[in-house]
Amino acid sequence: MCQNNKLTICGLFAILVFLSIETEAREPYDSTYQPRVTNDLLIKNATILDGKGAKLLRTDVSISAGKITKIEEGIVDDHANIIDADGKWLTPGIIDVHSHLGVYPSPSIGATSDGNESTSPNTARVWAEHSVWPQDPQFGFALAGGVTTLQILPGSANLFGGRGVTLKNVPSRTVQGMKFPGAPHSLKMACGENPKRVYGGKNKSPATRMGNAAGYRAAWIKAKEYQEKLNNSELKLEDKPDRDLTMETLVGVLNGEILVHNHCYRADEMANMIEIAREFDYKITAFHHAVESYKIADLLAEQGICSAMWVDWWGFKLEAFDAIQQNIGLVDKAGACAIVHSDSSRDIQRLNQEAAKAMSAMLRMGEAVTPEKAITWITSNPAKALGIADKTGSIEIGRAADLVLWDSNPFSVYTRAELVLIDGYLYFDRNDPSKQPITDFSLGQTHRKLSK
Repeated sequence: MCQNNKLTICGLFAILVFLSIETEAREPYDSTYQPRVTNDLLIKNATILDGKGAKLLRTDVSISAGKITKIEEGIVDDHANIIDADGKWLTPGIIDVHSHLGVYPSPSIGATSDGNESTSPNTARVWAEHSVWPQDPQFGFALAGGVTTLQILPGSANLFGGRGVTLKNVPSRTVQGMKFPGAPHSLKMACGENPKRVYGGKNKSPATRMGNAAGYRAAWIKAKEYQEKLNNSELKLEDKPDRDLTMETLVGVLNGEILVHNHCYRADEMANMIEIAREFDYKITAFHHAVESYKIADLLAEQGICSAMWVDWWGFKLEAFDAIQQNIGLVDKAGACAIVHSDSSRDIQRLNQEAAKAMSAMLRMGEAVTPEKAITWITSNPAKALGIADKTGSIEIGRAADLVLWDSNPFSVYTRAELVLIDGYLYFDRNDPSKQPITDFSLGQTHRKLSK
């Protein structure tokens, strides 16, 4: 009770509570996504790859209020809408951790190119979501390929490219209407050739890999100082440092609130980045592109760092020269977190086939990879890297009903996604044109029909 000598303390406590409430209320650009209301749904007799390493035959999945409620054989529910999945395969929705949809939309022209703020080596202040164009028609094509969730990242021109954002692949007038509720922001960082080429070509630093490293370290030193000032001024509002958007992002990383997604090809550079993270006490969540992860797969497993990789993109620049098609499988075999990503508006439409190519590459060296393992590369592992594995990425009771029903084995080149659900709502039906989302930009372009 606030009486007598306790008044000052209680008053201060009230001020702090008020400030806390105000801060929460003012969270900028918060998600406005709302799951659509749906009837209960029962998917019967499916072959299920649950995203956690299991394959279930002729199994039912019950869905209520957008969540998975039962997974077993012979479920009876007289009130649910029934989907007969006999002979078909059910998987979690595909998750792409590296996409530029919306920031490099179609049509690809200068007026729509908004992914690289290549004006300074450190643009941690920018947010990719402020460039996302929800009308990009590529979102619909990705949905037709089974993609239910995707991370939109800035480009890789800079040492610190800015914040990434995780989106649900749903039609929306605003990017806030696509934002995955509760998903943490990410920070895009870039190693190697890209930043040194961009700024070295302007006769600016960094022009070398050692310049890259010095740039990271200088930025983290400033971020540590800013963090200390913030911590020391919590009860002294007059001592708070001036607001700095760049420092806010970097301090968010230091506080464990923002996840680091690091563009990095070479094994030696990944090892250097791990050392920089150790020096400044932050964690790298995932290396992207990571064509040499196989060389340090044991180290990545030890550090708990995911690798987001292509199967067969190699040789387009020198740092991609040592890429091998077995990279994904070897990283997985070492016990590290392996992810198949796109970085492409085309490959995002067929990430299941990209995973199949990785399976085939391992088979050629005598190592068979099961479908129940391979599906983790495009579902639960990317969910882990995005900090949303407790919400999606697997077929488990309590998880969101983000699901894809395939007309056969999803790792066959002949297979297509038949139905795609997000939070239990049917957003895509290959056999029903009314369930094939189309943007305002694409209206009248009848050649894009997917039901033929």
